Amino acid sequence: MAKAHDANPSLWWRLSWQLSIVFVAVVAAVIVGLCVYGAMILSPNVATEDRLTAALDEALTCDAQGRLIIADSPRLRAFKAESGRLWFVVATPEGQTVSYGAVPEAYQALGPYVHLIKEAHIRGAASVGESASIDSVETGIGPFRVMYGGNPSRSATFLTMLTETYPIYVPLLAIALPAVFFAVPRIVGRALAGISEVAREAAAIEPRRQGARLPVSGIPREVSPLVTAFNGALERLENEFRKRQRFLIDAAHELRTPIAIMQTRIDGMPDGRERQRLLDDVARLAEAAEQLLDFERNDQAADLDETVDLVGIARTVVADLAPLAIAGGYQICFQSDAESLERRGSPSALPRAVSNLVRNAIDHGGNRGMITVSVSRSASGGGRISVADEGPGIPAEHRELVFEPFYRVTPRSKGAGLGLSLVKQVAANHGGEVGIESSAAGTWVTIELG
Repeated sequence: MAKAHDANPSLWWRLSWQLSIVFVAVVAAVIVGLCVYGAMILSPNVATEDRLTAALDEALTCDAQGRLIIADSPRLRAFKAESGRLWFVVATPEGQTVSYGAVPEAYQALGPYVHLIKEAHIRGAASVGESASIDSVETGIGPFRVMYGGNPSRSATFLTMLTETYPIYVPLLAIALPAVFFAVPRIVGRALAGISEVAREAAAIEPRRQGARLPVSGIPREVSPLVTAFNGALERLENEFRKRQRFLIDAAHELRTPIAIMQTRIDGMPDGRERQRLLDDVARLAEAAEQLLDFERNDQAADLDETVDLVGIARTVVADLAPLAIAGGYQICFQSDAESLERRGSPSALPRAVSNLVRNAIDHGGNRGMITVSVSRSASGGGRISVADEGPGIPAEHRELVFEPFYRVTPRSKGAGLGLSLVKQVAANHGGEVGIESSAAGTWVTIELG
């Protein structure tokens, strides 16, 4: 079972984790794509803004005359070491300016006007190969406007955008992934509801139930070819089964004529031990042919809706077979807790089933004791017919096998091994079942009809 489970992984689990991976990959591709797009269209100095603000907060001071100066602080030195081309111009609200690094010539003339510009990105001129930005910054000594550049790294811009957009994509993933695992089972369950119904229909198909087909409507289009192929296989199997059935019925019919001729010729022989032995053999052959014919005819039983009296059937069988039982050394009795017990069934198949049980008791009861045929009402409201003998019983390992066609407990036993199989088949056709109990004190076989 464990190997079968491993070989058939859960479709829900497979779709859940695969859809989760696809979803994460799509979200990651969108985020990376947006960041790449932003790095291409935005100023590359976007990545410089936060670090420059922190460095200016540490480096900007005023001298005794109140003039703005830039001190060579550790943070500014580290920033300069990473970006050797770093430059900036800082302007006070009053228009005082101070610069750091090599300010490009194109931007030097903008210095006196930086305090007038709140925010700007300057780039794209044919004669200027470097971009610049103007931003407002807050430091410990007050607000300033700063124009800066010299860090044209697109990768730094990309990483800055990626880190600054995490409040968007992290909650998105945190909400969407559980939603995927919550929604997929329901989506898959609804999509495969038709397949579950087909599976139940397939489990209910019986080997001898003709015309059973699986429904094709209501199942996914991808699965319908499999169901159609299965229905085709059922059709082919039924055709072969009908051929076999016709052959066996025809063969059983054909056997009747040579058996009757043999019996007539043996009857004309002088009395003696050899004549009696041949008569016994022919009788056994005739019984086997009749059982085979009954077995195959029962597959085609169509008279299951007539009203039958189980008490009358059992009583008639006991009366018909009482001479045979007495001749075999038995006593036979009939018991019933009701005068009649009617139900719907086959008036031809049920007597054959009860007759086979009584004959089986005569053949295997040890030629002694009592054979009891009883009829009672079952707990479900149906009927129960039991046949009990006082023979040696059936070994435990044979009790289930005795209902298989052509199975005999002992190879030399009489009959073709079809009697109990026919009984089980009749009970199944009537929606019932057959039970067997056996011990050293005898055997009880019961037909339980719903």
